[in-house]
Amino acid sequence: MTRPETVAVVVKGYPRLSETFIAHELRGLEERGAALRIYSLRRPADRRLHPVHREIRAPVAYLPEYLHREIARVVRAWRSVRRRPGYAAARRAWLRDLRRDPTPNRARRFGQALVLARELPGDVRHVHAHFLHTPASVARYAALLAGLPWSVSAHAKDIWTSPEWEKREKLAACSWAVACSAAARDHLAALAPSDGAVELVYHGLDRRRFQPPPARPPRDGSGEPVRILCVGRAVEKKGHDVLLDALARLPDGIEWQLHLVGGGPLSGALRRHAARLGIGDRVFRHGPLPQEDVIAHYRAADLFVLASRIGRNGDRDGLPNVLMEAQSQGLACIATRVSAIPELVEHGRTGLLVAAGNPDALAAAIADLAADPERRRRLGRAAEAVVRNRFSFDAGVDRLAARLGPPPPAARAA
Repeated sequence: MTRPETVAVVVKGYPRLSETFIAHELRGLEERGAALRIYSLRRPADRRLHPVHREIRAPVAYLPEYLHREIARVVRAWRSVRRRPGYAAARRAWLRDLRRDPTPNRARRFGQALVLARELPGDVRHVHAHFLHTPASVARYAALLAGLPWSVSAHAKDIWTSPEWEKREKLAACSWAVACSAAARDHLAALAPSDGAVELVYHGLDRRRFQPPPARPPRDGSGEPVRILCVGRAVEKKGHDVLLDALARLPDGIEWQLHLVGGGPLSGALRRHAARLGIGDRVFRHGPLPQEDVIAHYRAADLFVLASRIGRNGDRDGLPNVLMEAQSQGLACIATRVSAIPELVEHGRTGLLVAAGNPDALAAAIADLAADPERRRRLGRAAEAVVRNRFSFDAGVDRLAARLGPPPPAARAA
């Protein structure tokens, strides 16, 4: 079998502060000799970067986010690829999808695929998509147009909000697929055409970027406030409103403050909700931050809380990387029994788990750990050991590098 040497990686947006795991994976693949080219469906909205983004050497190209704004580029691409052997198959696949999903977004995917197929350089031998929804559609159509194999890494929203017919057809069409949690792998494996078509590859934690945790002062909320941290975008599935409701229920004798890191469309609504609850002066919003600043928040916190839940559209977390990062810093974590979170947090041993959408249960768990710094220390120490021993970043990237094939000759010689 011919192994790819240069890989075109299709992502929804690049670079993004909220997708650090993709950047770390790309850098890890480059360190293993992979030659990459990044193709982004959107231009970045974040004005700041993580340090790892500056380390990635792969060139980045932006496909037309809105076709009408770059119509000449799209027309040139169509004229160039319409005579290729794969054009008829790609067009059939797209029209079949369009009949079931007659939306402008579906039309945009095919236009982006035309441009991608035309602009792929000759050294690209494989196309890999991050996320099973839009990026995988573009990768699939472009791979058909270019006569190349393609693969996909599935994560969270893309799995739980995509229709079943689309997941089945993409899993049947791709060369291979990976999922970042056992829950996601099992769900997709049931839709795949054969056993072993979807492999579990945890994102893992790059230990070089997360140093051993500091010693923490034994704050118990009786004097100096217990510092509670939550990192996550302000979207429904993160359950930030449930967290605020829980904090408003804490006993008056516990002094606390919440530090909330991350931006998102619900930021304003959450600020108003905290004010209505009478806790606005104890909630500190920091917006999206580069990774070195997020790590500083982990190291300064006493307790990490993530109130994940299933959104009304079915969206949910997979295995949140922020939990893994918090545990690497010896933080005791409280989370919910949603999706793959119990794969990481074992109730009573490496953290506490409560039912999703239950502010009373969440408040009780926070009150217990806020008043017991010794128990927080034990849980945090146990969690750190599990993260560092079981969730290996190197093992996951090694597996992906093997899937993508050997490095190009120049890298092998080096």
